[in-house]
Amino acid sequence: MSRLFEPPEGQQVFRRDFAPGPADIDANGHVNNVVYLSWAQDLAISHWAARQPDEDQARWAWICLRHEVDYRRALLPGETASGRTWVAREAEGPRFDRYVRIDGPDGAMCAQVRTTWCLIEREGGRPRRVPPEMVARFIDPVPTTAD
Repeated sequence: MSRLFEPPEGQQVFRRDFAPGPADIDANGHVNNVVYLSWAQDLAISHWAARQPDEDQARWAWICLRHEVDYRRALLPGETASGRTWVAREAEGPRFDRYVRIDGPDGAMCAQVRTTWCLIEREGGRPRRVPPEMVARFIDPVPTTAD
């Protein structure tokens, strides 16, 4: 088992909860391992949509190059999972690592995923270097507004 993923201090973390449906439960009576991978992708897509401007979303897309998944605790029917995701502090050319941790209602890690994504330009589908301003929108804490 690899070490438990935790986001770096002060870095932006995107959160989303998941409630498994009947189709997510496998023959062993818990959430199927493939479902965690689907949730990791849903977190990545939601984070992208929430933090990047419409013009970037129209110009750029991501393709996944690699998934590494660790499983530790079964998530059972009726339990809600808490998903968290954050990205590496730096991109490597067009490649960008993302970390996902999915915890059960008791806070114990059910699964964690490290994915490597590649930024492509939608027009032409060619890989492109991840712009620093895009990285910053994923890394920097989201500003809050005073009421």
